[in-house]
Amino acid sequence: MIRNLFIDLDDTLFDFHKSEATALSKSFTQLGIVPTDENVALYSRINQNQWERLERREATREEILLKRFEILFSELGITNRKPIEAQAVYEKNLSNTYFYIDGAVELLSKLSKKYDIYIASNGTAVVQDKRIALSGIKEYVKEIFISQRVGHDKPSKAFFDACFETIENFRKEETIMVGDSLTSDILGGINAGVRTCLFNPKRKHGRADIVPDYEIYELSELSKILDTIDKEN
Repeated sequence: MIRNLFIDLDDTLFDFHKSEATALSKSFTQLGIVPTDENVALYSRINQNQWERLERREATREEILLKRFEILFSELGITNRKPIEAQAVYEKNLSNTYFYIDGAVELLSKLSKKYDIYIASNGTAVVQDKRIALSGIKEYVKEIFISQRVGHDKPSKAFFDACFETIENFRKEETIMVGDSLTSDILGGINAGVRTCLFNPKRKHGRADIVPDYEIYELSELSKILDTIDKEN
């Protein structure tokens, strides 16, 4: 029987790409950069690559937050702006921007009546704290674990071990990790020794070396997965 739901935040409960595009467009305008779709898409690709470096422990959080703008400015030929300035502007705008994934609120409201829900995010603490507060998500969750505050990043076992240690009478067999990222959420759950469920609305191709226990394409399908697990035990 499942008792603990660990759920990723960005692109699982929050539509991060929509938040990113909104915050970037505003930030680019404030920085004197034309906020074209191409420029936003370029940043998004660079940003994704940098966060993957963090997951692989190739760079620190502080390094990637500035490196993404350093690379962006180099690609765009911008020489009159500093990465640290851009990071501060973007962080402020992103902190004030959130959009729920379709069905997220309904899912949380339903599942919070039966399960203990824990948010597990690799996002920057100051950004996630503000977005979570604005969204009202706290009423549905038992605890919020942000990697910067925990001291370890997903997918490391150390991140999950630190989270598990705070939960009274915790049992791995009563726990499932739900998220959209194979390399962060699913690999993290595997490393931690708990069940995993991939949220894959775009039906992206999987990887032979990272295989989730379950896969859903809409958040509403998670309830059925949990019911199936409960019936099996």
